Amino acid sequence: MDPLILLDPEAAMAESMEKILELLEEKKYFMARDELLKYNDADIAEMFEELLEEPERLERTIVVYRLLPKAVSVEVFSYLPSDDQLKIVDGITDKELSYIIAELDFDDKIDILEELPANLVDKILEKTPKDERRLINTFLNYPDNCAGSLMTPDYISLEKEWTVERAMQHIKDVGMDAETVYTCYVKDTGRKLIGIVSLSTLVVTDSNRRIMDIMRTDYVCVNVYDDQEDVSEDFKKYGFLAMPVVDKEHRLVGIITVDDILDVIEEENTEDIERMAGIIDWEDSDKEYLDMSVWQHVLNRLPWLLILMVAYVFTGMIITSFEAKLSQIICLVSYMPMLMGTGGNTGSQAATLIIRGLAMDEVETSDALRILWKEVRIGFVIGLILSAFNFARVCWLDGNGPMIALTVCSAMLFIVIFAKILGSMIPLLVKKVKLDPALIANPAISSISDAVALSIYFAMAAVFLGL
Repeated sequence: MDPLILLDPEAAMAESMEKILELLEEKKYFMARDELLKYNDADIAEMFEELLEEPERLERTIVVYRLLPKAVSVEVFSYLPSDDQLKIVDGITDKELSYIIAELDFDDKIDILEELPANLVDKILEKTPKDERRLINTFLNYPDNCAGSLMTPDYISLEKEWTVERAMQHIKDVGMDAETVYTCYVKDTGRKLIGIVSLSTLVVTDSNRRIMDIMRTDYVCVNVYDDQEDVSEDFKKYGFLAMPVVDKEHRLVGIITVDDILDVIEEENTEDIERMAGIIDWEDSDKEYLDMSVWQHVLNRLPWLLILMVAYVFTGMIITSFEAKLSQIICLVSYMPMLMGTGGNTGSQAATLIIRGLAMDEVETSDALRILWKEVRIGFVIGLILSAFNFARVCWLDGNGPMIALTVCSAMLFIVIFAKILGSMIPLLVKKVKLDPALIANPAISSISDAVALSIYFAMAAVFLGL
């Protein structure tokens, strides 16, 4: 391997991409392929993502893909996102596609078949062995977001009467086709799961001992119809590399591996962030940014902006009601944006941390009083520090009197405390009524805190300045 790739992979890939683009322009496809083959499969897939972005070089990119060694082409295909996989599918022959589908791991095979047009899926299934075709159809019928859609049937199963020696021989025989060899699953009659055995246990155990004597029966499993987000929580909780999936009769139907769960966690986190910002709709939560039309983006974002606009109407009414008093001490107006912005920012900080804590099971709604007491103290300390800085600014830099500074700084203290309370309690309240806290958008919290911040500010002005 090139020393530059080892020392600085990113620089090497960037240099190779420039070279590959030049070779494509010159139609030197074999040389472009050889440049790609300097890297591992995941890196090649990343480079193909970039190559497939531009429609004008799509045809030439497909030519290079078809020149890859068959084993490499399958692995690269499995790493590509679904939209790029479809571009590849459109540019290769049915025979090449059938080979790729046949060689893919079963869970990857199901993922790509779900994306392909129905007529193409039918063609592929026609050439698939009957038993595998039946299994594929079963997996394709599971709902998109359940455990069944994530699992693979490529696991190692053992029988309880086997000896360790026979089990090890079985692993050697079928291990290359299994998704993982680190955990084996023990089934009883009727395919019922009765225990698990780790490879490490088999390796260190006497070869004459029976599987039933060393298997663990205190395993954790999930139901085939469990929501994928619940499954990801189980993976995070227990730290497993794989987890068995059973049906309602406790029959083992497949396993889910951690690499598939990592994709789910990424999808769920992205969805939560987008919903917190009010930029996606439920129906569009599985669509990528570029896949959605301009009109869809408008429809998803506009309702939130209308709600926030109405909230700011109340803020404007508060300012109007104090307009005459503000005109007496006009310098108070200059501090309003700072106070409103600080309140919104501190409230958003608290909301983000609590929503994350709820998502990661670090906090529960029953912790509300403890969270409230902690956020009040945090807000008090932050408010004091910010107020101290602002007191110096108002008096020394702006040249205003101490009563003006006291008005601004006391308002700052109470605004920060209130914003911390608001930001931490609203997600807990929403969770309590069985709704998703991620739906409470940070901009909405900011708009509420703005109205309250102005009310507090003008109240402090009335106390200290007699307005």
